[in-house]
Amino acid sequence: MTEIIKAIIFGIVEGITEWLPISSTGHMILLDEFLKLDTTREFWDMFLVVIQLGAILAVVLLFWKQIWPFGWGGETEAAGKVKVAGTCTVPERLFLGSLTVDMGIILNWCKIVVSCLPAIVFVVLGLDDVCDAYFYNPVCVAIALIVFGVAFLLVENRNSGKTSAVQTMGDITWKMAAAIGVFQLLAAAFPGTSRSGATIIGALLIGVSRRAASEFTFILAIPVMLGASLLEVLDFGFGLTGTEWSILAAGMISAFAVSVVVIQFLLGYIRKHDFKVFGWYRIALGAVVLLYFALKG
Repeated sequence: MTEIIKAIIFGIVEGITEWLPISSTGHMILLDEFLKLDTTREFWDMFLVVIQLGAILAVVLLFWKQIWPFGWGGETEAAGKVKVAGTCTVPERLFLGSLTVDMGIILNWCKIVVSCLPAIVFVVLGLDDVCDAYFYNPVCVAIALIVFGVAFLLVENRNSGKTSAVQTMGDITWKMAAAIGVFQLLAAAFPGTSRSGATIIGALLIGVSRRAASEFTFILAIPVMLGASLLEVLDFGFGLTGTEWSILAAGMISAFAVSVVVIQFLLGYIRKHDFKVFGWYRIALGAVVLLYFALKG
């Protein structure tokens, strides 16, 4: 029961830090110092990745209408056109008998795939393991927290008073999607960067609004985190004990419940506020991590 309570706490922290651009890695490193799960190191490494599935289910629940392109019945004529690229357009909806296909959602998924390609190449080449070996340590994580905290402040100051060119996720171009995918690599290469933080900063830099950047980041997480979880499970195997299954389930369920609240909070928060508070928080957390491990050493 004690380990399940610990797993719930880890799930709560995951649900908060996965979506706010403040780095789940930095928080997990600190939490692990004070609240260690009584498990093998192999299970712990798998646990940290797989509990993200709970967070992903929250995205699926909240963004179902934006991610599921299929429907039945309804209108028999397309309401308009959606732009593919340049002057090329397609009908807003396709009708295959009684099946309706929302082409805007299909195109958004295609852009998500484009954003995933850099990460896929990165993993296939084994560069993720190399970066973890060199950079997954408290000092490097703290530096990443501080550097990207400063980046948030600089980007928001640069964008202050300006109107973003891209206001909706559907208006993100193919080049923008590719650029966001490259920024996502920063999180894969440097633990502590924050996947959501890196993609949001990248999107803001290229003219995407805060809301569109956040929504694209959330949906981009679905294939990325599902893929990472699948690889971890396959590597670890399915021979978990009853206790390990209980710990994993507790972490996933708590991550899901907290993620639902946090995602809704963030989307409401950025309607009237910028990301500067998260930048300052990252800088403070990075300083705390550096100080703690310096004193500990």
